[in-house]
Amino acid sequence: MNYSNIILNKGKETSSLRFHPWIFSGAIAKKENTVQEGDIVEVYSHQNQYLGTGYYANGSIAVRFISFVKVTIDEQFWFNKINAAYNYRKHLGILNKSTNVCRLFFGEGDGASGLILDYYNGNVVFQAHSWGIYLQKQAITNALINVLGIALKSVYDKSAETLPKQLNAQTKNDYLFGSIDGDVIVSENNHVFKIDFIKGQKTGFFVDQRDNRNLLAQYSKNKTVLNTFCYTGGFSIYAAAVATTVHSVDSSASAIELCNTNTQLNNLTNTQSFVMDTFDFLKDKKDVYDVIVLDPPAFAKSRESKHNAVTAYKRLNATALKYIKPNGILFTFSCSGVVDKYLFYNTITAAAIEAKRNVRVLHYLHQPPDHPVTPNFAEGEYLKGMVLWVE
Repeated sequence: MNYSNIILNKGKETSSLRFHPWIFSGAIAKKENTVQEGDIVEVYSHQNQYLGTGYYANGSIAVRFISFVKVTIDEQFWFNKINAAYNYRKHLGILNKSTNVCRLFFGEGDGASGLILDYYNGNVVFQAHSWGIYLQKQAITNALINVLGIALKSVYDKSAETLPKQLNAQTKNDYLFGSIDGDVIVSENNHVFKIDFIKGQKTGFFVDQRDNRNLLAQYSKNKTVLNTFCYTGGFSIYAAAVATTVHSVDSSASAIELCNTNTQLNNLTNTQSFVMDTFDFLKDKKDVYDVIVLDPPAFAKSRESKHNAVTAYKRLNATALKYIKPNGILFTFSCSGVVDKYLFYNTITAAAIEAKRNVRVLHYLHQPPDHPVTPNFAEGEYLKGMVLWVE
């Protein structure tokens, strides 16, 4: 198939030759007038060297590559992509007898910028973060049917919230294949969770914290644990299996309701949950908790908001550090892509100084292998965290 061509300015091919998946608009010397948002394009250097195939967008990131070899973007292409991602996860044993939930496809980490597929016990949530991927949704759905076979129960499109604002009015969240009557229940390391991918945040569950939840359980035995910004209670469930007491806090009543449901599903009786702002909740909780988890939503979604985000992370962590028991353990995270791990670590250092607490770093944390980071796209490492021992 013939695709429209985009020619780069001289010297702007360097990152593409290193297989970085983005082309910025300022790097483009020439493009055909007929190129529209979401169109498949082939990118060439100023010397007419083929660099890659991707889709075009009207924005600062003008092209996102999905292949670095000339290929037709069809159902077979998507089968190969998704099958490779699925086999990678099977090879690592991410899906197994105790775990039937994972990220099945992670954008650039699996070779297709803008595509997110989360797997919930046979149900796949499709999320397009660009119009180019959204236009491929039927081919991707057909590829999923062929890759997963009878294991696939449904594919649900939840792209309306993630597409650019000027485009999401043209979309509606709905099933692309099959449908589900009743609750979706998944197992993660033998803990069970109810998933609401239709009404819940993101795709319904924060699958990126699986390994970190496991680590929390190692530090929670016979301890009093506070899980803030708890959402559906992932950290709470893991901790409660071994802790004396677990308190879960979230400002969303619907999140707390789902957290309570998950507590009941796991037959846990040592938990209590609160619909409250985290700062308000902590005001009178000095020396109450042995372990505190801080896993807030992204405080910064753009570079313009980075300063405010750093200020918020510092305030949140300083507050927790002031109130945690002596010899306490703090799990702290950031999922803000524009706050890199070094800035986050420096912010936590500043928070410890402000709180006048001596800390030791026990672990540096990041996302699990089903959210792969490749050497040619370091930006894919969005989740960063630390485990601190607080004197």
